[in-house]
Amino acid sequence: MKRIIVFGLLMSIFPVLYGQRDSIKLVKYTPDFRFKEGIFLYFDQVKENNPVPKARILTPVSLNDKEFFRKILVKDVLYFYDDFGTRQEVKTDNIWGYSRNGILYIQVSGDFHRIAIFGGISHFVANITTHENRYYDPYYYRYNYYDYYYYPSRSSTYSKTEMKQFILEFDSGKIMEYNVNSVELSLMKDPELHDQYMSLGKRKKKQMKFMYIRNFNERNPVYLPSG
Repeated sequence: MKRIIVFGLLMSIFPVLYGQRDSIKLVKYTPDFRFKEGIFLYFDQVKENNPVPKARILTPVSLNDKEFFRKILVKDVLYFYDDFGTRQEVKTDNIWGYSRNGILYIQVSGDFHRIAIFGGISHFVANITTHENRYYDPYYYRYNYYDYYYYPSRSSTYSKTEMKQFILEFDSGKIMEYNVNSVELSLMKDPELHDQYMSLGKRKKKQMKFMYIRNFNERNPVYLPSG
């Protein structure tokens, strides 16, 4: 008898749960779409258009400050309240990104970069800084007419910043450098378009990467929960 009662309760709950899921309005993404403003801890929150709102982030920075996200994300740790009102913390380096004025910013190499083209295959540009060691030859010497002058081995660290292009797959959330190989992989989700691209010569593939990404996004639109 108890099992029947429990089963009956579950059956009465399921329609409510499914009704809530069905009630979520999905809209086709267009350049006019605006993401909810806040912090995205991981990419699934982007798909759900469900960031941590600014009001739930613990910070002395004013919510109306135009530099709000830049100021809170320079900290090593971010504190916020979750959906249950429990205080949580996350390392800033582990945050996926954020939305400001409806525009997405993604974290790559410790900095946040605007996603200019969003879709099934998104495209963005990032300034990547690398730090390298420069070593001097331990056998380096200076010569003059009378003698050799030897100098000890020395090294120094220098940084180099270069602009790189990336793509982001909507289905997997995978980030890849923008090149022929990554475009080939991403287009596989549209076999017809992929076959067209693969039939091109090497030079044409390089020249037409962006056009095929645009075609892919037009043929495979993304649907997101509306604000």
